Amino acid sequence: MSLRILLTEANIFTTSSDSFFISESISFIPLIWKLKNVIIFIKICLSFLEKLLVLTVATEETDGFLRFMRSANYFNYTVKVLGMGEKWKGGDVGHSIGGGQKVRLLKKAMEALADQEDLVILSVDSYDLIFAGGPEEILKKFKQANHKVLFAAEGLIWPDKRLTDKYPSVRSGKRFLNSGGIIGYAPYINRIVSEWNLHDNDDDQLFYTKIYLDPLKRETLNMTLDHKCQIFQNLNGAVDEVLLKFGTGRVRVRNTMYDSLPIVVHGNGKTKMYLNYLGNYVPNAWNYENGCSGCDDDLLDLTQLEDYPNVLVGVFIEQPTPFLPEFLHRLLTLDYPKDKLQVFVHNNEVYHEKHIQTFWEESKNVFGSFKVVGPEENLSQGEARNMGMDLCRKDATCDYYFSIDSDVMLTNRQTLKLLIEQNRKIIGPLVTRHGKLWSNFWGALSLDGYYARSEDYVDIVQRKRVGVWNIPYMAHVYLIKGAVLRKELKERNYFVLEKLDPDMALCRNAREMGVFMFITNRHDFGRLISTASYNTSHYNNDLWQIFENPVDWKEKYIHQNYTQIFTHNYLEQPCPDVYWFPVLSEKACDEIVEEMEHYGSWSGGKHEDKRISGGYETVPTDDIHMKQIGFDKEWLHFIREFISPVTLKVFSGYYTKGYALMNFVVKYTPERQAYLRPHHDSSTFTINIALNNKGSDFQGGGCRFHRYNCSIESPRKGWSFMHPGRLTHLHEGLPTTNGTRYIAVSFIDP
Repeated sequence: MSLRILLTEANIFTTSSDSFFISESISFIPLIWKLKNVIIFIKICLSFLEKLLVLTVATEETDGFLRFMRSANYFNYTVKVLGMGEKWKGGDVGHSIGGGQKVRLLKKAMEALADQEDLVILSVDSYDLIFAGGPEEILKKFKQANHKVLFAAEGLIWPDKRLTDKYPSVRSGKRFLNSGGIIGYAPYINRIVSEWNLHDNDDDQLFYTKIYLDPLKRETLNMTLDHKCQIFQNLNGAVDEVLLKFGTGRVRVRNTMYDSLPIVVHGNGKTKMYLNYLGNYVPNAWNYENGCSGCDDDLLDLTQLEDYPNVLVGVFIEQPTPFLPEFLHRLLTLDYPKDKLQVFVHNNEVYHEKHIQTFWEESKNVFGSFKVVGPEENLSQGEARNMGMDLCRKDATCDYYFSIDSDVMLTNRQTLKLLIEQNRKIIGPLVTRHGKLWSNFWGALSLDGYYARSEDYVDIVQRKRVGVWNIPYMAHVYLIKGAVLRKELKERNYFVLEKLDPDMALCRNAREMGVFMFITNRHDFGRLISTASYNTSHYNNDLWQIFENPVDWKEKYIHQNYTQIFTHNYLEQPCPDVYWFPVLSEKACDEIVEEMEHYGSWSGGKHEDKRISGGYETVPTDDIHMKQIGFDKEWLHFIREFISPVTLKVFSGYYTKGYALMNFVVKYTPERQAYLRPHHDSSTFTINIALNNKGSDFQGGGCRFHRYNCSIESPRKGWSFMHPGRLTHLHEGLPTTNGTRYIAVSFIDP
């Protein structure tokens, strides 16, 4: 077939050597244009006569190997894996010399390829390497190098610094050889590796280095290094040179020193964590246009399983923790079959034994099993966490181990299902502290192994970048496959390392075993609560958490219909300028009453009162001031956060300072003080919150406003009256005829 017929049938023409377009006809194209394209087409056809084969050594399918293969498949590389299933005898190449086994396997593979002159061999590592470009690009750059063999280069010499002076000097670029990447024609690669006659645990890089440093061999084999990272990017010693280049469709790694776009990115030395960071984006994991393109790959569809997996839930209470009953209740509300959940609880705090006892009584027959280890066992955190993990490790039916600390408030009932569906060896849900950048993961580590902020940390925490992220450290809450505990993490005591806290020890061990850890922020899972300043000296300690944990405080103590005041005008006006609205939950009312009764020093309703300025109360009540129980700052904050917005709504144009000197709980009983005579409050406006129920807790009670001859005789628990204090709203407390009535009162803006 003539070339003209070939071109006509293909309908392919080019405007450059790198891009093609399709035309329905060539009749309109000038002859010179046709000839130009014919020449280019011939060159391209000849270039594709050269084939590229990737050879890599991997004795097992680690997470790093699977990531390598995903990047290779994305670009349609032809990959041949050497040594899979073979025992690794090449030493610990991450910490010392070794790797000779790779050369032996490559030597054997090249024997069958030695005579294929048009075959280009790309020999690369796989556990710590990803592709950022495709075969066409790598072949083009290789030919531009105009050598038969090209080695990767780096700025640091390994393993023998004494060979430094023997290296050829370079005007600019990396000077030293790295054996993690080699590209060359098959006969030349074969000639190099055929010289191997050493042991599996001898050093592969030293072997290649000695050949390269031999001037005669270097010239005969036409070898050079990729000095300016056109093809190979070794990260060791070069992290500061590298940044991500976002583009349409996929993400590249750019070397800013040489303005190059390397194709093979190698996390050699101590840069594997940085490679993991790059792998969160390169080549197509996440970009601005499409978000996370691989998050739905390899998902586990729970609906297709015959039965849900068995999960051991490890609960760890290692310090006094606010809102623990609410935390435990959330475990009960997880949307997961309870008979598939086994619960192990380590409680290290005597203070919380009452909470655990209540939870155990409620749920002992709900879960598949329930085991509690208390403070009397005197276990360290590391020992307790090892115990929980070991329970799953030893149980062949344990499919997953779900570890959760008591400071994690899971608000998403689907959390467990969502984590299992992502099908990762270790994965945690992103949880953050309200209003802060504090979370349960680190995006990077410092040189000494502690916290460092990655470039994308803030965006991940704030969910500006949503996906599944490979990270170096996680804590508080995570899911581990049971099979991983019985294989990669089969050794015990993973939580115990000298000078490291338990979670850091676990993560370090996982990293060293090559097990990737992921955090997902694809959903809103919940939050972390603060435990740092939790004071357990009160009767109901959570009441004091309005500053430290405002979201949890609001959920527990503010009436469920409070927000409807603003969305649905959910309030009443039983008397002129007297407004009635829900504000406190029943739990808040109960705990405030309990706190006051626990304090116990009621004033007795006497006129003489040293607690107030002047020491004399004209219209005294039988009360306890918020200041007496150390709750005045918290109560004033409550007024500003939850009362002031209502004030602005009902008294339009008035902006309260939210300040009050008189904040107290009044106790009405027929035996002590049943009523309060008519009076004006020393306030701009007053709130009066009912703390218990009429009918079940007391009889009678209420409030009468004289100017309007209007009475409110059926106060609702948790609801507040709000009315002007001076001049217009002379009022009295109606008699309590039976039981005990409690109200919380504040004279606001006196």
